[in-house]
Amino acid sequence: ADEAAHRQDRAFLDVDPLEAGLDDPEERRRLARVLGRGLAREVGFAFPIARRDDDSGWVTDTWHFRREHLILIPGDSPMGLRLPLERIVGPPPEAWPRDRTEPPGDLDFDPRQPRLQRRHDAVAPPGQYAVDGHARTALCIEPRDNALYVFLPPTFSAEEFLEIVAAIEDAATDVDVTVRLEGYPPPRDPRLRHLIVAPDPGVIEVNVPPTPSTREYVETILTVGDAANHAGLCTEKYQLDGREVGSGGGNHITLGGPTTVESPFLTRPDLLGSLIRYIQNHPSLSYLFSGLFVGPTSQAPRIDEARHDSLYELEVALQRVPMPGQAAPSEIGGAAGDWLPPWLTDRLFRNLLADLTGNTHRAEICIDKLYNPSGPMGRHGLVELRAFEMPPNEKMCSAQMLIVRSLMAMFVRRPYTEPLVRWGAELHDRFLLPHYIWSDFSDVLADLRREELPVDEAFWKPFLDFRFPTMGTIDLEGVSLEVRMALEPWHVLAEEATRGTLSRYVDSSLERVQVRAEGITEGRHVITVNGIRIPARPTGKAGERVGGVRFRAWQPPHCLQPEIGIHHPLRFDVIDRWGKRSLGSCAYHVWHPGGTGYEDAPITAFEAAARRASRFTTEGHLPWPAVARWSEPHPDEPHCLDLRRFRGDRPMPRELETDESE
Repeated sequence: ADEAAHRQDRAFLDVDPLEAGLDDPEERRRLARVLGRGLAREVGFAFPIARRDDDSGWVTDTWHFRREHLILIPGDSPMGLRLPLERIVGPPPEAWPRDRTEPPGDLDFDPRQPRLQRRHDAVAPPGQYAVDGHARTALCIEPRDNALYVFLPPTFSAEEFLEIVAAIEDAATDVDVTVRLEGYPPPRDPRLRHLIVAPDPGVIEVNVPPTPSTREYVETILTVGDAANHAGLCTEKYQLDGREVGSGGGNHITLGGPTTVESPFLTRPDLLGSLIRYIQNHPSLSYLFSGLFVGPTSQAPRIDEARHDSLYELEVALQRVPMPGQAAPSEIGGAAGDWLPPWLTDRLFRNLLADLTGNTHRAEICIDKLYNPSGPMGRHGLVELRAFEMPPNEKMCSAQMLIVRSLMAMFVRRPYTEPLVRWGAELHDRFLLPHYIWSDFSDVLADLRREELPVDEAFWKPFLDFRFPTMGTIDLEGVSLEVRMALEPWHVLAEEATRGTLSRYVDSSLERVQVRAEGITEGRHVITVNGIRIPARPTGKAGERVGGVRFRAWQPPHCLQPEIGIHHPLRFDVIDRWGKRSLGSCAYHVWHPGGTGYEDAPITAFEAAARRASRFTTEGHLPWPAVARWSEPHPDEPHCLDLRRFRGDRPMPRELETDESE
């Protein structure tokens, strides 16, 4: 009744509380739970409990309320989340997070007697939850859904958490009742391993615990995958056109040590310097394992595509990183022998490893949890690699971790000190095409083999087909043509006023495909798209050429260059210039060539493959004489042809047009 009155008072005058929300199935289920439980019955029992300030034991208290009853905040959440803590007598507690750099003591736990035994050399920090003798936290017991739930209060240390859990186990054993624990998890502690399952928009996110070896990581991932399969969940996701994409939720790789002070990035800052240099020199590590959203405004921008002016400053910072056995610069506290201050890496790179807005969390190499000298919350000794997205199975996920751990092993043996590369426009023009990405990644594997690390290209071949699926191939009189998807940056547009607020749209209307041809005779065969010659470049293999095509796939209401229409479909022709004839052609369709629309995404891999296959068709010959129009490649994009630069049958700008038909 109190909840109904509360909701009615908050409703607008022109809203009928008896009708609002009744059409929502979730709202009806919520009201059914509230009414089925009864309005005059107790929800549960709250037991005020807190740790003494002097850490000498636990205390309880009696809570007094004006209405002589503990009335929960309206809702159907667990009662531990609906306690009226603002009405409790006494000042609010001041709970400060524990400094992660403090070495924790050992935990001894005897399974035959579920009681926490504290060693004499392990001193727990004081609790700070009991203020002036008043307990501000409570253990809540609530019968719900034919089970007994126990809501755990927040605790300050792992010792406190385990003591409460041990007491609950003893009481449940004495009365022979099975309980379910909920509430606040234990605080972060290297002595406790966490496997957290949390709901995320559209996905179930699983945070696996840190593992000291790749083998243990693989076992954990396979166990999680097996449990997900038994629950009817999978890591596959398909777009409407049948393309397989990451399921979401990240799957970023985090590296560190057992504790903060043991983190290799703090004891050997050169490891972070080697990682930064190597990833900057090898763009394949930024794009082979990423999702569709890449570029300077993505969730994991490279430092040389987010802030071009940072390369010079980054070089200065990398010069300040001490090599193994060297002391830190004296002006930052490295005068005493070879002692390295733990905040050295944070001071050197915090203002450089960030996105366009200065957000340190949205960077390809994220160090916001490494060692922040400003407060204890960011002192975990962790480095997060955010350019990794969830692959479609557990073995591919293990392969991602394997390549990262292999690189770190190589840096431990031999620091990487090669200079940074000014890629410029070549970064997107060249390394968003799968051919050049795989060529660069092959160089990475070659470096690992030289360090006698066992790696095989077959481990990572599935990533090439997953990130860059082949849309179709065709053979035309000895010339083979392959069309494969490529990456295209998504741009965040300028702010626009929408419904009383400001929004920024993301332009995902552009796509890029790669065209690879084999059996090309120099001076005779050319490849065209919609009649325009593609600037296909030699790859070093006889008769092989590779080029890219950028085009507008669909027309959103908000996009870059909104006056440019859709380039659909893309028709690829192989033209014999000696005979001025077309050897044949194929077409890539953004959607079904018959105009059939899809209402839902495909459910199975077979249905997705069928949709992809239907968007690649074989076309007829061009009429004789077949002539290819030509425009000099743009100096910023010599590897790709941007169809947006052409208006009708004329290229833009006209000054670049030349005739090579004769």
